[in-house]
Amino acid sequence: MEVITGVLYHSVGASCAAMCYTPQKKVAKWSWQTYWLAQAAVCWFLLPLVVAWLTIPQIGRVLQEAPTDAMVKTFVYGVAYGIGGTAFGMAIRYVGFSLTYAIAVGISCVLGTLLPPLVHGQLATLFTQNGASWIMAGIIIGALGIACCGVAGRFKEHDLKINQDTGQTFSLAKGLPLCFLAGVLSAVYGFSIDQGEPIAAVAAKYGSGSFKINIVYIFSNTGAFVSTLIYCIYLHRKEKTFGEYRQNGPNNRLLVNFVMAVITGMLWYSQFFFYGLGHVRMGKYEYSSWAIHMIMLVLFSSVAGLIMREWVNCRRKTIVTLVLALIILVIAVLALTYGNYLGSL
Repeated sequence: MEVITGVLYHSVGASCAAMCYTPQKKVAKWSWQTYWLAQAAVCWFLLPLVVAWLTIPQIGRVLQEAPTDAMVKTFVYGVAYGIGGTAFGMAIRYVGFSLTYAIAVGISCVLGTLLPPLVHGQLATLFTQNGASWIMAGIIIGALGIACCGVAGRFKEHDLKINQDTGQTFSLAKGLPLCFLAGVLSAVYGFSIDQGEPIAAVAAKYGSGSFKINIVYIFSNTGAFVSTLIYCIYLHRKEKTFGEYRQNGPNNRLLVNFVMAVITGMLWYSQFFFYGLGHVRMGKYEYSSWAIHMIMLVLFSSVAGLIMREWVNCRRKTIVTLVLALIILVIAVLALTYGNYLGSL
């Protein structure tokens, strides 16, 4: 039941992540960097501090006893994750949302899952353990499902002529390197959590229980916020958009924009919160948490798109490809869950 409960927590976190950018549709008169920095301040800076303070007993003593090298490594890898997130946003401009998602998330899913056991020299050993073949099958099937979602998304963009309507310029030469950069650096987040395990162990000693990963987010998410802050300030200076944080006049959207940014940040942070609750319940195959999370993220994002009728005017071929992709993703999650179950016996 611990494994099943862990997967359920991962599903809640992934669904929050899948819906977190929905509030952006209500944002007006703000540039990308204004909105992005406002929501990043909530999900990568404020909430990690507040939630850790609420859920980690004797947090001051925990931070005093936590290994310095673990805190530094977790922070640095968090910085890399923030750069990956920025590269993801830039890649969308050149190759569209679907291809960016398929390439970047596919790389992140596989690399972010296998990197921790590989670095610890445990990958070969894990292959011989009970349920390992199901875990690897789930990762491969999940990557295939993500790729199929990318194909369906590309068909959708063609059907709806999104590039033409929004004035985007398709450039594989510019977008592809950004997708690879986003995929590799986003995968580092799972490794950042892994490097923060010594910090979580100290928190567990003081009674944090299932919430022990929340202490790690202070360093990993703050690192992501620092790299995001630097890039957004650069864009603000370049495009002279600092004034968007204070709008005057009767028709200003300042309050609505800030509320939408806060909701986005809360949804985005919720994925980390529930990821931590799921991660500690996955037993010997904790490293598979990242694959489960990423696969469910793509799955729920696609389902959300269907519910919001984003695919309503697409061809039959496009819808069939999407449905096939969703079936593959569900199979991948089931395989990963069964592999974790066998490993817990």
